[in-house]
Amino acid sequence: MKKVGIGLLVVGLIGVIYFGYEAMQASESFNVLGVDVAVSEANWTPVIFSGIVLVVGIILAIVGKKR
Repeated sequence: MKKVGIGLLVVGLIGVIYFGYEAMQASESFNVLGVDVAVSEANWTPVIFSGIVLVVGIILAIVGKKR
């Protein structure tokens, strides 16, 4: 159980970093009346799923450690 948790933790962390970076780069900015406005066209779904996998991995790693 602990090994599965650590594996999910690593995969979730890599996913959050990779998809989070992609989502941050998918924004456009333009100037309106002297104010910079940024519009995000990112798909945040992969970041959310990666975060869920990360949390499940943390929980499984902790529960596996106690047994």
